[in-house]
Amino acid sequence: MRRKFTLVLAGIFTAMIFAMAWLPADVAAGPIKLSYANFSPAPTFPCTQMERWKKEVEARTNGKVLVNTFPGGTLLGAKNMMDGVIAGQADIGCLCMAYQPGRFLITNATSLPLGIPNSLVGSLVLWDIYQKYQPEAFSKVKVLTMFTTAPSNIMSKIPIRTLADIKGVNLRASGGAAQILKAWGANPVGMPMPATPEALQKGVVKGLFSSLEVMKDFKFAELCKYITVTDAVVYPFAVVMNMAKWNSLPKDVQEVFEDLGTQQAAWTGAYMDRHARASVAWSTRTQGVKVLRLSKSEKAKWNNLLEPITAEWIASASQKQVPAKALVSDIKAFAKMYEGR
Repeated sequence: MRRKFTLVLAGIFTAMIFAMAWLPADVAAGPIKLSYANFSPAPTFPCTQMERWKKEVEARTNGKVLVNTFPGGTLLGAKNMMDGVIAGQADIGCLCMAYQPGRFLITNATSLPLGIPNSLVGSLVLWDIYQKYQPEAFSKVKVLTMFTTAPSNIMSKIPIRTLADIKGVNLRASGGAAQILKAWGANPVGMPMPATPEALQKGVVKGLFSSLEVMKDFKFAELCKYITVTDAVVYPFAVVMNMAKWNSLPKDVQEVFEDLGTQQAAWTGAYMDRHARASVAWSTRTQGVKVLRLSKSEKAKWNNLLEPITAEWIASASQKQVPAKALVSDIKAFAKMYEGR
């Protein structure tokens, strides 16, 4: 009896081994594990979109891919994100291109003062610009998606209602946005967003120039009691993947990632716009923040000071063999299209 039982077990084991031999190699080896690095803290919108992408990928691949996320610079920081992904320190990384304006010249053109009204429009415009121009800056990675912040506004410890109020004020900004603050007479101070709360507390800066979701995400509403509405420019982001890792993925997984490109850009833009509005509502309701709106005549003065920035950028970029005029024209045209104008 015991011998018969042993033979049955042996038969079952042999059958299992035989069945395993016929399984696809990727199933037999277990799920594909990918690391995804982000520089911003977990509660912020770049990480919210990261977690959404992770969830979608795992669901659409039926668990064939598992994504491990690393927020808050725990794997790669803001300024070494691109090179870290290229080197394979992370399989995937999210970067803010405004932190390296010279490196990402074409995609950073979306951060010019061209009147992009919100994150949804900005994200779709940015993705289209990337698809059309295929910038050399991304030749060593696989670009999975792109998106932008909502338009930038001034958050400050002091009320800013006029150009006289902003003159000489230290305000945090990054990339091309620093040019805008300088044109208005402020003193732009460059630093990554995660370093800004401490700079505000120590008085290194009196405020910042960014999209308004940070009033809640970074708790800036506790320090900055005024918002000056400028709705100026957006900041572009990209999600990139190590090229060798991309090439190693099965075709069906690659197709899932490809399908998510435009969808993730649109989702992030829509989420960002809702989140920015909710952040302002939370700030005014719970933190006593005051929203200051420029008068029509004052806003015209501010806008007029920004007009030379685009013209100067076109002249400078053209010297670097960038089709600058066509690029700016495309950004404006794409924006009108997505606005329904």
